[in-house]
Amino acid sequence: MRGLFLFIALMITTMANAQQKINITVNGRTLTATLAENDATAALVELLQKGEMTIEMEDYGGFEKVGALPQSLPRNDRQITTTVGDIMLYSGNNIVIFYGSNSWAYTPLGKIDGMSAGELKAALGNGIVSVTFSLAAETGISAVTSATSSKGQAYRLDGTLARGNEKGIVIMNGKKILK
Repeated sequence: MRGLFLFIALMITTMANAQQKINITVNGRTLTATLAENDATAALVELLQKGEMTIEMEDYGGFEKVGALPQSLPRNDRQITTTVGDIMLYSGNNIVIFYGSNSWAYTPLGKIDGMSAGELKAALGNGIVSVTFSLAAETGISAVTSATSSKGQAYRLDGTLARGNEKGIVIMNGKKILK
């Protein structure tokens, strides 16, 4: 029974820490982005659940790519100074990807994961580009570590106690471990 409680606690923690991801494909390269949590992103996810969305985006001001969405999303604009990788909703019906910085009233949609300004600018290219947005597959597993350095009881993903020689993904000391 203790194993079941540990499993439930782990699942609740994992679900609470899980953030929705999207894929952004441009010039043959797929980038990932972590979405913000607000009404605009909920509407964006609902739109993407119907299928991927391709938008023609163009440079504006030397710091962003902007393109028109097929429909307006709910706005919750606030004055923001953007950073590299920010994805914003502008005027309710435009999506903006920043490879530089700007200060304006936007609704945050998300942020591209792990890219420098130079890398993002190169990925986005110059001029008008077709950018495809799609939902990223959710695995529910955010990290796996080796069991060689772990000590303690190991539990299967169903919450039951694992045998010492059992192979696969187990939960040990609150972490997912690959044995």
